[in-house]
Amino acid sequence: MTWIRNSINKHYQSIVSLRRHFHTYPERSTQEFNTQRKIMEELSLLGLTPQKIASTGVIADLQGALPGKTIAIRADIDALELQDECEKVYQSQIPGVCHACGHDGHIAMLIGVAKLLVECKNSLAGRVRFLFQPSEEIFPGGAEAMIREGALNGVDAIIGTHLWQSLTVGTMGITYGAMMASPDEFTIRIQGKGGHASMPHQTVDALLVGAQIAVALNTIISRNVDPMKQGVISLGVFKAGDSFNIIPDTALLNGTVRSFDETIRNLLFDRIEQITKGICQGAGATFTIEKTLGFSPVINHPDITKVLAKAGAETLGMENVLTINPVMGGEDFSLYLEKIPGAFIFVGIGNEDTGIIYPQHHPKFDMDEKALAYGTEIMTRATLALLK
Repeated sequence: MTWIRNSINKHYQSIVSLRRHFHTYPERSTQEFNTQRKIMEELSLLGLTPQKIASTGVIADLQGALPGKTIAIRADIDALELQDECEKVYQSQIPGVCHACGHDGHIAMLIGVAKLLVECKNSLAGRVRFLFQPSEEIFPGGAEAMIREGALNGVDAIIGTHLWQSLTVGTMGITYGAMMASPDEFTIRIQGKGGHASMPHQTVDALLVGAQIAVALNTIISRNVDPMKQGVISLGVFKAGDSFNIIPDTALLNGTVRSFDETIRNLLFDRIEQITKGICQGAGATFTIEKTLGFSPVINHPDITKVLAKAGAETLGMENVLTINPVMGGEDFSLYLEKIPGAFIFVGIGNEDTGIIYPQHHPKFDMDEKALAYGTEIMTRATLALLK
């Protein structure tokens, strides 16, 4: 299929231009109105009939001339609440909003795939559904609304990609099972008894209780989880006290739990509660725990992963298709995978030689734009293969 590479070369500059447009004018989750409008304009120019979905999302079908399966391809479209410091001509013009996760590239690549597939629609067997999903960056995510409003109706399989900074441009990362974790959250509130710092015997020091809990939580993974399993407990917030000479009566700890299966997930939350209860009882404090269960883990379907791996090998060379370890980040692409078979891959965008070294969610995040061509080609080849 040499026509794919030729078509990629023909459309490459337009794909880059689209990525830079979306990077310059990012919109935060649930507010992607201009992004939606631009996507619909681009798809309409291709002769498609895009429709609004999930408030600020877009759905469009390409019907081939021959009967066949229906394959969906998904791109997320929202940006982060972060000041852009990439210092490029396409730096965000929207204060405090930035495409520092690669979603601008995801949009551009999916429009690129549409450009390629429209060119061969007369020989296309089946239907391709293009899903531009809003609100991936915030819980409960936009996938839920997309599914509820019919995004997967009649779909046989779904694929998606994430541009990934820790992989070098020209490579691709895959797993044949667990790909990304469940991103859960917990909040512990401790109630003690405050008092003057010179008379600690009259108090129940919530700060000290919180500190003991913080240390103890870090033993759970090493002492309660099977070393052959995977899990993460990380604290990101610890708040207690406002003055140097007052022992605080309250403390707050806020953190995340990451896991790949329900057994480990339940174990981690059970141990968090047991440890908190034991330390608080010993100190004479009380506590409450709130937990928010995030998306389910992203679990790839092995057969569809094989199709994507083959497409990656045809695009990049087999030596550049890397079987990677699962990552502890979360993605609401998992909700699609709970409904139908599918797979999610990473496409490398890192390039130390050109200073593309900053990770996702960093103010200086950027990408080697050659990855846009690679990602577009991989997804096009995989889609055609899955339709067969």
